[in-house]
Amino acid sequence: MSRPVRGRRLLAAVVAVLLGLAGCGSPRADGRATGPDGEAELRYGAAPAPGPGVTLQPDVVIVGEGGRSVRSVSADGLIWRLDAAARNADRLARGVVMFVTGRGVGRVLDLAEEGGDLLVTIGPVDITEVVRDGSFASRGLTLDDPVVYPAGEPSWAQETRAPRGTLGRSRPLLAPAAPATQPAPQRGGRGTARAHGYQVYTTCCTNGVGAHFAYDDGGVRLVGTVTLTFARPDASFHLDIRGGTVTRAELEITGGFGIRVNFEGGISDGRNHRKVFPIPIDISFPIGHAAGIPLSFTVSQTLEVTTAFGARSGTLKGSGEYALAGKLGFGWANGHVGPRITESFQRRSSLLNSLTGVPVGVMGLLIRHGVRFTVGISAFLFTAGVYFELTTSYGSTLGSALGAAYAQCRGVGIGVRARFGVGYRILEPVVRVINKFLSLLTPSRGPRIPPVAAAAGPSWSSDVYRNEEVIPDVAVCGHAPR
Repeated sequence: MSRPVRGRRLLAAVVAVLLGLAGCGSPRADGRATGPDGEAELRYGAAPAPGPGVTLQPDVVIVGEGGRSVRSVSADGLIWRLDAAARNADRLARGVVMFVTGRGVGRVLDLAEEGGDLLVTIGPVDITEVVRDGSFASRGLTLDDPVVYPAGEPSWAQETRAPRGTLGRSRPLLAPAAPATQPAPQRGGRGTARAHGYQVYTTCCTNGVGAHFAYDDGGVRLVGTVTLTFARPDASFHLDIRGGTVTRAELEITGGFGIRVNFEGGISDGRNHRKVFPIPIDISFPIGHAAGIPLSFTVSQTLEVTTAFGARSGTLKGSGEYALAGKLGFGWANGHVGPRITESFQRRSSLLNSLTGVPVGVMGLLIRHGVRFTVGISAFLFTAGVYFELTTSYGSTLGSALGAAYAQCRGVGIGVRARFGVGYRILEPVVRVINKFLSLLTPSRGPRIPPVAAAAGPSWSSDVYRNEEVIPDVAVCGHAPR
């Protein structure tokens, strides 16, 4: 086979360990699709079949027969195990763009052979790195039958990774996540995951998209739910690409949006923490082929939790709900861009009035919930296309009960910010984890694997709502965290 992977037994062995393939004795053990074509397509995505109105970039290689050519995918989405005999597999090389399915698109960072299969390590690509010319549009997409894709426990959802074993001359090898391969998708809009010590339960899309989270470690306990509420949403989009440049991009989602939060937490001889992570679950609505390109409408979420408990013990509890907007979206054409948000903010139940607890010292908590809607290609962190992201921040502060005789302060800060664009965006802490992982796959000889960029493509941001409230209105009471 004429590709630059012969003789690289060491790298192949390392990738096999990372995928957890050692000891797999049967085709089914490594996640190979054994059912009909529909099962493979549901799990790994539909094959591309570009129509006459679409031109791909010259370095894009369409590989195989869609999901039937995929053996498995690593939990972090970085490594695709393909049938080495698949169509055009021999054309894959470092630097080209692999396009095997609508969920399997990425820049090839490394290759290795293992047991008659090809292990392809990929990084993210902008949609304009795949499509040079094309026009894609659809209206009235109904978001009522989601497919939930859990990633399992990928490397980027883990907080710490202890060295175990060696690579080459005493190079540390990161312990693989478990399970090593992505679990099968499921219908129904619900999924569970673990990330950074949090147990997360997601729901979509009957009354909104949200996440229930729970944490119990190091003397800190937290439970809560954050939701972007809506009713019977539908979406429309338009994307024009000419000469590898986006000339028009539009995305609108309707459904009457609101935000809702509830939480309860406490500390007992514990330590504060700040956790920022993407929830490792994709909620996807396959659109089908648009001009031969398999597109999906994908909903993904991020969560940030920062505790600021100013005592060795105490509790904090609160809940609130607000109407936000009738429509979310943006439009970009002829050099002009702007959000398309029909604002209708209204307090339904006050977070400020609900704050209670038994604080021995000041108790502060910041919860930040991001929901991103993307029409595009690829999966999880690498999803690229037209996107609109809404991030809601809830900051709450409850003063010490020891000072209640004078004034027990309560404060709330709520901020809603929109970001929209064409391309992809990855959280900075996650990018660092991915690049550390990729650095371990660099062979002792050969070009260095380039680091993954945190973002690609044009993007813009806009404040949707921001407000702070503190009671009572006295000098000793400050502001809530933001």
